[in-house]
Amino acid sequence: MAKMDWWVSMPKVELHAHLNGSIRDSTLLELARELGNKGLVCFPDVEHVILKDDRSLTEVFKLFDLIHILTTDHETVTRITKEVIEDFAAENVVYLELRTTPKKNVSKGMNKKSYMEAVLEGLRAVTTVEVDIFSEHNFDSPANASTFARGNDCASNGTGKKKIYVRLLLSIDRRETTEAAMETVKLALEMRHLGVVGIDLSGNPVIGEWLTFLPALEFAKEQGLLITLHCGEVSNPVEIHAMLDFLPSRIGHACCFGEAEWAKLKSLKIPVEICLTSNIRTETISSVDIHHFADLYNSGHPIVLCTDDSGVFSTSVSGEYSLASSSFGIQKRAMFQLAKNAINFIFAGHRNEMNTSDLVEVGTKGSIGSLVRKEIEYFRRLELECNWAFIESQKTNYMKMDSSGCSCWPSFESCRMKWKKKRRINGGCLPAMCFMVDVSEGNSEKEIIQFSDSETDLGRVLWL
Repeated sequence: MAKMDWWVSMPKVELHAHLNGSIRDSTLLELARELGNKGLVCFPDVEHVILKDDRSLTEVFKLFDLIHILTTDHETVTRITKEVIEDFAAENVVYLELRTTPKKNVSKGMNKKSYMEAVLEGLRAVTTVEVDIFSEHNFDSPANASTFARGNDCASNGTGKKKIYVRLLLSIDRRETTEAAMETVKLALEMRHLGVVGIDLSGNPVIGEWLTFLPALEFAKEQGLLITLHCGEVSNPVEIHAMLDFLPSRIGHACCFGEAEWAKLKSLKIPVEICLTSNIRTETISSVDIHHFADLYNSGHPIVLCTDDSGVFSTSVSGEYSLASSSFGIQKRAMFQLAKNAINFIFAGHRNEMNTSDLVEVGTKGSIGSLVRKEIEYFRRLELECNWAFIESQKTNYMKMDSSGCSCWPSFESCRMKWKKKRRINGGCLPAMCFMVDVSEGNSEKEIIQFSDSETDLGRVLWL
């Protein structure tokens, strides 16, 4: 458990999470029992599936069928939204893009807009953590400020309550018609001021044709909404090439690409949402050791680790990072950088292009990217401060002197674990990894706040 604690404590960004697939098992069990009592489902048939962690593909589909039945009334949608946000925040996700398909249920008086209003009500109902669901260009809107005053007051009253930035993606289901898809896009545009930042295309990959959804997706892009596509979940080279030609801001999965598709993806540098556990459980990838994560990571392609459906696949964002680290031999520091890089691919704060180089300083109108960066820096500083006393206490024990009299103190990681093998530079003794800070007036030992990968500019750094 201690090993997992490290991954939980690391600040993370989640960009591919389906609301209905992230429901708690305990909530599913409770709601399924209620439906069983009403004779709407056979509770014994679904109970054992809910209680399993290693569900088969058949059981996964059975669970999705149950979830579809459960999420057709406003009260349930509000409840599961609240719980999903709380669960992601509990594992230190600082920015979340939550996607969901707006539903209709005439018998419950539900339409696509009322469904989304129920989702928003769930966001407002969260009390264990601050939830920021503003879009940046509406920070100064009086109407929005009054609607979400509770969250903003918490942010400025100095309580130090944990905060999670949440943005919404509206999903177009592949079973839908062109008209229904256009309805979803127009709803997303109508709700942009309430945190909706993009459109997702998802659903059964063997149903529907790409040309059916293209008009709605093109309209969305023209209106400034960013697009992510479930792409390559099954082998369909024609559709994959068409999707890549569309130039979405991100794609999800990319499991069934051929050499031509990989070459095209890499040349376009479209970020990929990687969902390791999901791909294994759905059997689109036979085993994690042959997952395309390794190739994309080693080639420097933009990627972000995600859960897909954390509830259905019994995983977590922390679990995905732990799995990637152990499966591909990636050290924690590199995994931390991978998590931080995900900020570059978020939809919040963007308009018509994916990459922006003008992230402003945090302030009343700071961009979401700079706000999340500030959040991550906070956690890193907090970790250093909490361990400063320990580092001080270890200096005497760990101080090493070489023949030239050069003293070398270990880094924070070295203090927590063992000394890594030292390397010699110009006759001096150099730890394999150290903290480095600029040597300038006002710097003191306790102001060390950042890592540096450079080991060459020794004239401008202070070795501890």
